[in-house]
Order: sequence, then C-alpha cells, then structure tokens
Amino acid sequence: MAAITQPRLVKFICGMISARAELFDLAQERLTELLGPVDISSDVLPFDFTTYYDEEMGRPRLRKFLAFERLIDPGELAGVKRATNGLEDFFARAQARAQPAGPARPINLDPGYLVQSRLILASMKDFSHRIYLADGVFAEVTLQYRDGWQALPWTFPDYGSGRYFPFFDAVRARLREQEMQEVSP
Repeated sequence: MAAITQPRLVKFICGMISARAELFDLAQERLTELLGPVDISSDVLPFDFTTYYDEEMGRPRLRKFLAFERLIDPGELAGVKRATNGLEDFFARAQARAQPAGPARPINLDPGYLVQSRLILASMKDFSHRIYLADGVFAEVTLQYRDGWQALPWTFPDYGSGRYFPFFDAVRARLREQEMQEVSP
C-alpha cells in the first residue's frame, strides 16, 4: 500500500474577464484579501476568442491574469472558486444598483493553480473531463507542460492559442524559484 503524503503547495492564479478594465484593479483588491499579495500580473489583453459572453458581459471584453505570492494547498481550490463566485455576485449587485441597464455580469473570475507540469482551472460546470472537488466545484487540467505548454482536446481556444503562455511561463519560473527556496537551508 502506498504511503499517504501531503500534496506540494501550488501557485494560485486568477483569470479575469471584463468589458471594464477598471474592474480588474477593484477585483485584485478583493482577491488579495482572499489569496494574499499578487507577485505577477499579466498585461491587459483583448478577449476576442468567443461571443459566448456578449449578452451578459458586453463588448469588447478584456482579459487579465494574476498570480499570488503565497503558495497554497491545492485542496483549497473549491473554497477559492466559491469565494470568487461570491465576488462576481458582489460586482453584479453593485453594477445593478449603479447602472441597472448595464451588463448583468460585469466581471468573470476564473481561479486555478499552476504546478510545473500543468494548469488546473476550477469550474461550477460538470463535464466529461472534469473531476468533482467539493461544494459544487469541479476542476480540469486545462494545459499541460511538456517541452512547452500544450492544449488538450477540451482546452478553451484562448488558453490554447499561446497568447497567455508568456504569463504562465513567468508564473512557472517564479514557482520554481519559490520551490528552490523551500529546499535551501
């Protein structure tokens, strides 16, 4: 029988999508309360791979990623996803009060984590390639790393496009630094 071991700590990230770039800073403030300080952030990028969010979020949409300094137990992913859903609801209610005719979903928050070999994303939606975690939350391997980032058959087109790979490479390098610091005396 294999011995029970504790998983290695992971680098949490959060992808954000919004038609309002100013919401990225407000969401980052809330996310740092949950996950601690940000140590890497991406540029604001166009999010133009799908029309799926047009009605509920407006256009044109933008994308930004954050990576958090503190390494976290991967078992916390379900709780983090539930918390980011609560943040989305907070922003939706604030939007409804300030501008009732505005988009119903002003920001989309997609938490996940990165390890050296893969990127995992959380979802509230079940599908054949997703594994149930807890509290209505599922997870999927979105990208794998084998001599570079590789998409899987279910990988969202924007993630598989390569547009975000420089950010994920930077996060992966930072994680390696942090892992080396853990083993150094």
